[in-house]
Amino acid sequence: MMELRLTAEEEDLLRDLLQEHQTHLLREIAKADHHEFRDGLRRRCTMLEAILDKVQAPVHAAA
Repeated sequence: MMELRLTAEEEDLLRDLLQEHQTHLLREIAKADHHEFRDGLRRRCTMLEAILDKVQAPVHAAA
């Protein structure tokens, strides 16, 4: 497991970059002709969505 501490500004930038890349991947998936290539892009998009969910999840500090 990796822990990454970011300022609010850094977190916003990371979230924006991930969302931009997700949009790019979705466009590439729509244009892809080869089944295997499209599947690879879909796997990357799924992983990216999981990372975005983690970045967007509220952080609960340990008491």
